[in-house]
Amino acid sequence: MRNYDRYEVGYFPPQPVTDYQEWVKKDHIETAPRWCSVDLRDGNQALIVPMSLQEKVEFFDYLVKLGFKEIEVGFPAASETEYAFLRKLVDDNMVPDDVMIQVLTQSRKHIIKKTFDSLIGVKKAVVHLYNSTSVAQREQVFRKEKPEIIQIALDGAYLMNEFAAKYPETDFTFEYSPESFTGTEVDFALEICNAVIDVWKEADPTRKIIINLPSTVEMSMPHVYASQIEYMSKNLHYREDVAVSVHPHNDRGTAVAAAELGVLAGADRVEGTLFGNGERTGNVDIVTLAMNMFSHGVISGLNFSNMPEVVEMYEKYTDMEVPPRQPYSGKLVFAAFSGSHQDAISKGMRFHKERELRNWSVPYLLIDPKDVGREYEADVIRINSQSGKGGIAHILEQNFGYSIPKDMREELGYMVKDISDKAHKELSPAEVYQIFAREYVNVFDPIDITDATFRKVSDYKSNDGYIVNIKVRIAEKEYDLEGVGNGRLDAVRKALKQSPYAFDYKFITYTEHSLSEESTSKAASYVCIEDTDGNRFWGVGLHEDIILSSVNALVSALNRQNKKDHFVE
Repeated sequence: MRNYDRYEVGYFPPQPVTDYQEWVKKDHIETAPRWCSVDLRDGNQALIVPMSLQEKVEFFDYLVKLGFKEIEVGFPAASETEYAFLRKLVDDNMVPDDVMIQVLTQSRKHIIKKTFDSLIGVKKAVVHLYNSTSVAQREQVFRKEKPEIIQIALDGAYLMNEFAAKYPETDFTFEYSPESFTGTEVDFALEICNAVIDVWKEADPTRKIIINLPSTVEMSMPHVYASQIEYMSKNLHYREDVAVSVHPHNDRGTAVAAAELGVLAGADRVEGTLFGNGERTGNVDIVTLAMNMFSHGVISGLNFSNMPEVVEMYEKYTDMEVPPRQPYSGKLVFAAFSGSHQDAISKGMRFHKERELRNWSVPYLLIDPKDVGREYEADVIRINSQSGKGGIAHILEQNFGYSIPKDMREELGYMVKDISDKAHKELSPAEVYQIFAREYVNVFDPIDITDATFRKVSDYKSNDGYIVNIKVRIAEKEYDLEGVGNGRLDAVRKALKQSPYAFDYKFITYTEHSLSEESTSKAASYVCIEDTDGNRFWGVGLHEDIILSSVNALVSALNRQNKKDHFVE
């Protein structure tokens, strides 16, 4: 690509953070941060058609249901809809006692006044003050020097002290953001944040404060952001009384990594949205962040146990779509089409079930899909032309109860994959079963044993044996035959030899099982025979009687070996 040299490393301000890398020594997040949803502000302003008042109310209720304790409801001084929305929440007493609403304001007197007016009657709230501090904003937009930028922030901080004092019934938390923090010299960002903290603390030593450090434009690699956060965290005034918050954007596609490293580096709080919705490339994806912590055994405080519902509600209110490969939530994130993956997943799940393991370690599955409301049968093993024998066998076992013998799986697998390949589509479990049943199960044409009666004999060559009388239809002709063998299926084989046709085969294997644990369940039997040329043929029998099930399996195998035109007397 041309013009790459316009974007050299260092176009953002140099950061004196080389000595701040203690976060590197940590390998996981031990405690989840405070979460603040900005879906109703950042997420809403990113929509082509912003949410209606009713949609915002319903979405707010859903965010509360998910467990958010801090929810930014918008910019009430800038939009009548957002002002009306906030007043409805307050006037209709819709904000739970354990939830703080958050509002955003620029550092301008009339905007700050209207913001506090909108909060009259609120029990507790976060008032979020911001002004731009980056080199680009200072030089190109405001054309002001550093002292002038600091004064803008201080003017807003003083005004917030003044207006908060008028409403002692409300428990206010103050938040300040040096907007475009990542484009700001970190020592200047520290200077302006400490100046604001001092103004607020001098007016009220008990004041709760949030310093939010947004990567308004994600410029650097995540580890640089983490070092900036660590630098700020270690040098802010009144650090024990200040919550350090991060608000990563996703311009470089690494917002989740930046947020995780930011928390390792000392951040106490994360602002973000469901699925990363936001202007341009969006905000940090709180769903992914929280689920990443969940996958490490950390309680996030957010409830995503019904992920399909989360997706449904998000898409309903935003008219956006969650991509099929979105971590944890996309329709295909647990789907395995590859044969080797399917085989490993199937064996891993069987291993966990057999040993009743609680700790999750199934190959290729980071978490148990059931923990987010997904089902193995529909979501994990998916069948197309890339699938393997293990996955196809897994589908038949999990959905229909058939435990396909290991030696049969390869033949069945190639058959199903070939059909998928020629149809150029994924096959549903029902379609896989139809292929299996049509080809193998109770195949009664051109041979059909309509009745079989066995009698046990103990003197057959000094071993237990069986005599069988069968009624058989072969190529539309009926025969009554009798045979004696050292087992039931051997007796049937001997009886068939009494017919006008040659049945030349030998038994290779026979297995059986019940389709369920119920006493009334049908039995499934599997028979493999081999002809004189070494070709093998599988058949599957299904019947309430295990003996007749085995006969049906043999008949099915014989019919797969012999076609109608083979029966010539």
